[in-house]
Amino acid sequence: QVQLVESGGGLVQPGGSLRLSCAASGSIVINYMMWYRQAPGKQRELVADISRGGNIDYVDSVKGRFTISRDNAKNTVYLQMNSLKPEDTAVYYCNALSLGRSYWGQGTQVTVSS
Repeated sequence: QVQLVESGGGLVQPGGSLRLSCAASGSIVINYMMWYRQAPGKQRELVADISRGGNIDYVDSVKGRFTISRDNAKNTVYLQMNSLKPEDTAVYYCNALSLGRSYWGQGTQVTVSS
């Protein structure tokens, strides 16, 4: 059973930074690792994704502010979030794709407020 464990969320003031981490348990080869977020009353949206080979994409609203990275040896993905805005407030979810299966983390709350 593969489990994804997220950490790093919290409360931060506008303009601040947070770093999210997501570690996958088990000996699996993960092809894609992604961060999604879901704000209250809104649909879940893909924020950033990274392939095993390091190809990266971001949603336009976070380009230049967020950086996704991964450590394949540790099956861990990170999301460095800088210049945070109130509209970044959401529950952030980690997602991993491996051999046609999709795995989700439990979510971590990020709140940007003064």
